[in-house]
Amino acid sequence: MNEEVIPILRVKDAGVAVTWYDRLGFTKEWEHRFEPGFPAFVEVARGPVRLFLSEHEGDARPGTLVYLRVRDVDAVAAEFGVTVEELPWAREVELRDPDDNRLRVGTPAGTG
Repeated sequence: MNEEVIPILRVKDAGVAVTWYDRLGFTKEWEHRFEPGFPAFVEVARGPVRLFLSEHEGDARPGTLVYLRVRDVDAVAAEFGVTVEELPWAREVELRDPDDNRLRVGTPAGTG
């Protein structure tokens, strides 16, 4: 097993969040609820990158910022209809998911 860090993002509706993250190239790996009707806890993955999306109120604060490095930020920008910003360290976009969590997505300078 490889050690890793997996950010947890607070979401109100895991189904809506999973659909949004699908546009970013993530796929739903699994979902857990203690009982039907209870809050969901979901894992989404994009290759080796993983995020936990939690409907549980105490798990994370809304408005969290996550940085995601990708090979092709232009494809992400095209999917979401945003403009890529040219910075000294990367070409980046900033997105907000349906729950106002921020994702800064970038391709490092000198790649691509």
